[in-house]
Formats: sequence, structure tokens, C-alpha cells
Amino acid sequence: MHNTIRAVVATDFEAVNEFIVDQLHSNVDLVENIGHYIINAGGKRMRPILVLLSARCCGATGDDAVKLAAVIEFIHTATLLHDDVVDMSSMRRGRPTANEQWNNPSSVLVGDFIYSRAFQVMVRIGNMEVMQVMADTTNVIAEGEVLQLLNKHRTDTSEADYMRVIRDKTAVLFEAAAYCGAIVAGANSETRQALKAAGMHLGMAFQLVDDVLDYDGDVSAMGKNIGDDLAEGKPTLPLIHALQHSSGADKALLQQSIVDGGQENLDQVIRIIRSTGALDYTRQKAHEQADLARARIRSLPDSSFREGLLQMCEMAVARVS
Repeated sequence: MHNTIRAVVATDFEAVNEFIVDQLHSNVDLVENIGHYIINAGGKRMRPILVLLSARCCGATGDDAVKLAAVIEFIHTATLLHDDVVDMSSMRRGRPTANEQWNNPSSVLVGDFIYSRAFQVMVRIGNMEVMQVMADTTNVIAEGEVLQLLNKHRTDTSEADYMRVIRDKTAVLFEAAAYCGAIVAGANSETRQALKAAGMHLGMAFQLVDDVLDYDGDVSAMGKNIGDDLAEGKPTLPLIHALQHSSGADKALLQQSIVDGGQENLDQVIRIIRSTGALDYTRQKAHEQADLARARIRSLPDSSFREGLLQMCEMAVARVS
């Protein structure tokens, strides 16, 4: 399905990849080495594809959409570099993280370089509204990361707390990708708002499924370990729901696992999560978000690009990695 979606914007997608490589140039070898290492690690490139589909869906011409797609990917990449340091992660996309391959200070500083390069490219696009949206977006992402940090090892984290975190740290960049795609295309206000909302709901669906896969995924397909969220003491929705629907020894085990972190009780935790229906519940929430995204996308004129956006909604909830 991903290949089908990407094929709709194939020429633009190749141009984005070429532009990214060009913009990673630095006079400092380490910056280029780490930048290329994480960019070339693969990934679905869902966010830049969302930019391209949204912009072309609104009739965009020229290369501003390509530059904007690179901006979104740079910001996402910078957050990954920083996240892996904060989370002390050792594997991403099937290979060592940059902080594992080099060290924490290098990862943080190269993340800063990639962030600043994104804003340099935005200046070249020269659209003040895009710059305003992206400045606000990166600020919200930073707040979301701090909120997630504050929620670590807390057994009283609510579903509402969790939803706010994933909105701020993940969904807001999907929202910005779709919204700014419409902006550079010169779309009217109604279309911009439809794509903005669709991007937000798509990002929520994507993260909800991500959190399911952390307990129910295929290690070889995902390229990372099962139970990483538990190891970091992150109370994601499957764990929150399981806590709310368990009692006695099972509930005590879940609470202790969140407080302690680590994966010593992972098998038992997964058993409890399954028995409480927490994975099905979280998937249901993801499907609800995808349905909301589809409803906004269907308000747009019919085109291959609109179809690509609808397929993104399907992929977000159907994926196994």
C-alpha cells in the first residue's frame, strides 16, 4: 500500500530525497555522517508524502511543496535524534540509533543542526504563514516531549493525559504537513481547514497504532524491540486501559512495571493487556481517528491525490510496522 501511495507523487518524492541529500551538506564531517545515517535509515516518509499529496490535491505547482516536504522530514528527523537520547534507545529501524553508533552529545547537536537547516529552507520558501505554522508546531512538539517525560513512571496518567501527549508530540506535525501543503498551494480557507483537521486525525491514528505495535508487533518488521515503551516507563493507552480494567495482583504488577521500567515482566504485562482488551480498544480509537480524517478528505475534489490521502488513512491503521 505504501508503494501505491508513493507512486502518486513519485516524481516529487524523488525530488524531495535529492533535495534532502543536498541540504545535509556541512563543512563538518560528523554533521554529514550522522545526518545521512539517520535519513538513509529508511522509514515510510509519511509526513513528506502527506505534504506532497495535500499540496498537489490543491493544485500546487512549482517546487515549494518539495522544499516544504523536506522541511517536515528534517524536523521529524531532528526529533528522532533527540528522542533517542532522552529515551536512551539503542535501536531504530533495524539498526543502532545515532546515539548508540556515535554518542549522545553528537546526536543532540546534529539534531540541532537539522532543525536549523529546516528553518533556513523555510526562509527560502518565503511564506510567512508557513513559517508561523512551523514555528508554532515545533514549539508544541517540544512541550509534548516534556509532557511525556513528566508522565514517565506515573501510574495515574489518564487517557486524556495520553491523548494530549500524542497530539502534541506526534499528530501536530502531521497536521502541519497537510495544512502547510494547502497553504503553499494557495488553497481557500475551507480546504486548508479540512486538510489541517485530516492531518491531525491521521497523526493520532498513526501514533495509536504505533503504541499497539509496541506490545503486539513483529520485531523483524518494526526494526525495534517489543516493549520499549514499558522499558522506558511510558504509560501509553494499552497500558492505561489495562490498568483501568484490572485488579488485584495483575493491577499491582502493571503499576510496579510502570514505576520500575524495564522489561522483566514483559510477558506477564502483555498477557494482562491482551486479557483486558486493551489492544482492541486502542485499535478502535485509531480507527475512529482515521474515520474522522477520511471524512475531511472526502470533502475535497476527486483526484488521484485525494485517493492517495484516503489510502494513507487506511495504511495508518492497517500497518504492522
